[in-house]
Amino acid sequence: MDLSSAVKRRRGAGLEAALLDAAWAELAELGYAGMTFEGVARRAETSRSVVYRRWATKPELVLAALRRYYDTHPIVMPDTGSLRDDTVALLREVSDKRFDVLAVFTIRLGAFFEETGTSLVDLRRMLLGSTRSSGGMMRLLERAAARGEIDLAAIGPRIATVPVDLLRNELLLAEGAISMATIESIVDEVFLPLVARRRRTECPGRESNSRPFA
Repeated sequence: MDLSSAVKRRRGAGLEAALLDAAWAELAELGYAGMTFEGVARRAETSRSVVYRRWATKPELVLAALRRYYDTHPIVMPDTGSLRDDTVALLREVSDKRFDVLAVFTIRLGAFFEETGTSLVDLRRMLLGSTRSSGGMMRLLERAAARGEIDLAAIGPRIATVPVDLLRNELLLAEGAISMATIESIVDEVFLPLVARRRRTECPGRESNSRPFA
């Protein structure tokens, strides 16, 4: 069976996945302005009409390709038994799986935002919802509290996002992969001392005024 026969017989989910992977490759290489339905079809080894039947406009195709990227690159939550090692492992995971998409967001989508009248914040809401990206860190903190490592009631949502916020800043400025030394510095020099200080400054017997995690 030759390749052309196999391509022609793709149907349903398999064909859609191939089209979205091709759209992602086109977007990452050429940016929104240079991306075309013809280019996507060529990469997927199919016809332009096949792409148009599924996505009538380029913004719709881009959003679908971005959603597929997130679906196929999920963040795996670590469970090492310590808050320090969990946080290091999570930041490594985020660095490995979000570097490419962050580069697309910040460099390749200018024409998308101009055409659709949206912003990076709007795009993030469309893809991930309206909440801040602290869910993963909060799960790590909840487990750490259950082990007795931290006082969860003394740590507000802003503190919970510190490691990922600092990593995101590094990713925006980086020209390549974030080093393990940088990740460990974020955890050991900023996050853990901050969490430990919040625990030490809590007065014994006094209820914290900080809002606990929901």
